[in-house]
Amino acid sequence: MTYLLSFTIIMVFLLIGEWVSAATKAFVPSIFITAVLFTIGYWTILPKNVVPQASYTTQFVGVAMSLLLVQMGTLMNLKELFKQWKAVCIALLGVVGTLALTLSIGSLFFNWKTVVAAVPPLTGGIVAALLLTNGLKAAGITTLVALPVSMFIMHSMIGYPLTSVLLRKEGLRLTKIYRKQKDDPNSEAVKIVQQHQSSEKQQKLLINLPTRYQSPIFIIARVALIALLANWVGILTHNVINANVICLVFGVIAHQVGFLETDALNKAKVFNWLMYGLLAYIFSQLSLTTPQIIGKIILQIVVLILLGILGMFIASFILAKPFGMSREMAFACSLTALFGFPADFILTTEVCHTIAKDPDEEAYLTEKILPKMLVGGFATVSVASVIIASVFLKLL
Repeated sequence: MTYLLSFTIIMVFLLIGEWVSAATKAFVPSIFITAVLFTIGYWTILPKNVVPQASYTTQFVGVAMSLLLVQMGTLMNLKELFKQWKAVCIALLGVVGTLALTLSIGSLFFNWKTVVAAVPPLTGGIVAALLLTNGLKAAGITTLVALPVSMFIMHSMIGYPLTSVLLRKEGLRLTKIYRKQKDDPNSEAVKIVQQHQSSEKQQKLLINLPTRYQSPIFIIARVALIALLANWVGILTHNVINANVICLVFGVIAHQVGFLETDALNKAKVFNWLMYGLLAYIFSQLSLTTPQIIGKIILQIVVLILLGILGMFIASFILAKPFGMSREMAFACSLTALFGFPADFILTTEVCHTIAKDPDEEAYLTEKILPKMLVGGFATVSVASVIIASVFLKLL
């Protein structure tokens, strides 16, 4: 019965998060509320192993992450993917802004090893945090072992609501444009909605089997094949390009050539199941610290988070106009470095869903915002973070 109780607790936490988000129209993002619930739970009565007890193990997460990234690829096209180079540049230069302020000004307040241990999670979320934690253990620097994960916990609490506010402002700005253009058949807004609608229609697949064979497992098996191929290519290239990025790109290609349908895992009715499992695993990282540990390093955490986010803000503020983005959108792209996928996807889709008045408006908002957030997150968390964390490990 323990495993069922653990599963129920996780689902209730996720449910409360979604309800609060819906009630506040995404002013308070669901993942922020759920993260708070998990943190309070771990710090009080919740067992540290509640997530693996519910069957959400590292193996499950490896499968879920790969399948979901291929799924994200089926929502985009190659042309749209390559058009997001501006979002990549802003996200990466936002990371540069973070490094510049934290390493220069941060070093005036704290010793060098403290700054080196704390900064990478600001540029790559949990991936960098775990890399630094293992590196500190290997180097025997036990006094700082808790710092990277604690930094991840605290900056997530700030990053989720801040990003949600920025995306909401961007969404409201775009809704004004959409409502002005929706009655003009030649406008950009109408063309975007039409493109979205055409991609939703039944596309011609390479494997055109009779209807009785078009089952959910047929979709899942094809998505799994693409995910397997992407991970295999990642191994062959020694992860020069992160396997997560390859999953996304291969998902786009498989969709373009007709091997996968649009929104494949939703059609197979397993998207939410995989997403909830992945979120549960991410929230399980909140069990790695305690109030006592955070209490001892709260000053370092707060100062470095503020410096890091300020660096992102300055970079995005300067670059927004030259790159043709609003300052809110540019800053949100930079902030993806704090968490990456799947939080960037969830925050974006929640905001688009809650402020749109009809499906066409939601489609327009999603098409305008989501690709930038996804690509920005992959550029920082999946690529830059690994490089930065690896370099910083040598500086300890």
